[in-house]
Formats: sequence, C-alpha cells, structure tokens
Amino acid sequence: MRGFGIDLGTANTVVGIPDEGIVLNEPSLMMVRTTERRRALAIGRDASDLLDRTPPGIAPVRPICDGVIVDLETARAYVTAVLAKVAPRRRYGMRPTAVLAAPVSATPLERRALLEVGQEAGLRKVGLIPGPVAGALGCGIDPLEPRAHLVVDIGGGTSEVTTLCYGGILSHRSCRIAGDDLTSAILRYLRAEHKIVVSELTAERAKLGAPDTADERSLVVEGRDAATGRARLVTLETEEVMDAIRPTTTSIVQTLSTCLDDLPPRAISDVMSEGILAIGGGSMLRGVPQLLEEAFGLPVKTAERPLTCVAEGATACMAQRDVIAAYAA
Repeated sequence: MRGFGIDLGTANTVVGIPDEGIVLNEPSLMMVRTTERRRALAIGRDASDLLDRTPPGIAPVRPICDGVIVDLETARAYVTAVLAKVAPRRRYGMRPTAVLAAPVSATPLERRALLEVGQEAGLRKVGLIPGPVAGALGCGIDPLEPRAHLVVDIGGGTSEVTTLCYGGILSHRSCRIAGDDLTSAILRYLRAEHKIVVSELTAERAKLGAPDTADERSLVVEGRDAATGRARLVTLETEEVMDAIRPTTTSIVQTLSTCLDDLPPRAISDVMSEGILAIGGGSMLRGVPQLLEEAFGLPVKTAERPLTCVAEGATACMAQRDVIAAYAA
C-alpha cells in the first residue's frame, strides 16, 4: 500500500487506496467527551447513529467546516481515527503518504493546517490537490491537457466553480452556501409550514431522498409536533422539498455563474463543446442540473460518482505527481 487519497469534506469523508478503490465513505462527524476533545469515541457512521441519542457529557463535533480545518486539535484526533479505521498499523511497516483534496478558495493558512494535521496524524508525506481538479481527474479528465474544462462542485459547506486547463486555474468562483444550507432550508420549511420539528439527519434524508418518479411523489418524515411536543408523522410532497430549497439553490447558481465572465473566448468554446461537469452531493438534487444549464447557458453532465470522484482523483494523484506539482499552491 503506497498511501491514501483523501477527501475531507464538510459532510462526508471519503478515502481511497491505489489498486483497492474507495475504502471509506462516511459522514465527517465525531463523538467526543466534552471534557476531552483529543480522543474520538466514535466517528463516521457510528457517530451519526448516535446523533440526538447521546447522554450528557458526550457531544458531536464536525472537524471540517466549509471544507477546511477550524480546530487543529479536533481535526488531528479525527484524521488519526480515520487512518486507524481504514488501515490499522499492522498493515504497513512505515508511515503512509497521502494526497488531500482542498477547496480552491482555501487560504495559505488553511492549506498549511491541512498539511500539519495530516502529518501529526501519522502521515509521512502529504500533498494537496484542488478539489475540482481531483474531481475532474476522478471522472477521467486530464487536467494537464491544453483544453479548458469547467467543473461545478456543490459540496456540504462550499460551492465552487472552477475552469482548469493545462495545469492551471483559468477562473474560479466560490460561495459558502452549499448542501448544509439546503438542509437548514428544509428544517425551517417543516417548522413553518407543517409545525413539526425534525432532526438534521431527517432533513438531510428528505433532501437526498426526494423521489423523482411519476409513481412516487411523496415521502414520510417523522419528528416532534411543535405545539404539543408529541411524536408525529408528516407526508411531504416532492414539490414541497424542491420549493423549500429552490431559493438557496438559485442563490448558489447565480453566484457561480459569474465565473464565465473571466474566461477568454477559446476557453468558452472548449466548455461549450465539452459541457459543464457537476460533482458533489448538491449536484444529485432534483432540478439542480437544470438550474445550472439555465444559468450558464451550457449543457451540464453530472459525474457518475459525484460523491466519491474527488477522492478517486486524489488517489490517482499518488501515481501522477506531475498533477500535484502543476496545481500546487
């Protein structure tokens, strides 16, 4: 085993290993004791199962915010636990290397924090690759070819649109409105329109589980009645979910569409022929590809594996160091 390709996302952490593929795809969540934040009690799916079920003294922590690290101590404990989960020490005789995906909009200080956390968590050598570049590589696009490619990444904490060509970034726009804001919009909608209080996990499932078929146009959510405090079920129509998140998705798309203003004519010609590549969990939501097409005026294709393509590209970089060198900060 030569190392890992890691996508430390706000919503999910995805880890890939060369020749093995994706070995971890779980929520970026950790349970810790409130008096001891240096050690993870549970991470990923195990921690998600404990949400709203923890006794006093144990609290959930999200070590990644808007795609970057905000608390070094918590992030170090989380990354250490992730590495222990995907590859116990007995599987290799020396400290492994890794390639981490980072937002294009990350500051030098935020990039340095990623490098330090990786090394302190037990990695021997850490490389950084812009998330959209890794996503494009994971979808079979060569980021070093002399042809422009436009990638829209709607993640959990950050939405980015990036045009890449020949080892560089031609244009970039980002906003801190993304998937988590869509979940919050559903929480507010259910409270205001249906008078029901649901968990963040339930709202997330409603967002991702909205059916897109003619035979199934509703889903059931469970929560607590805002007036009586009793348990209650609500049937939520698919169109209601879309109405709840539409203002937020429109805001994201309008912010990102200005990226085209910075492109030279030949690059726009490339994008017109190739289309826009949409990655990230937000690209999977019903109606989002259509919104992108309307805003950009260009065809949009969603990645086959929008949730894991960034980690797949970061993993591929283990054997393509020239890509890391070209896009190094």
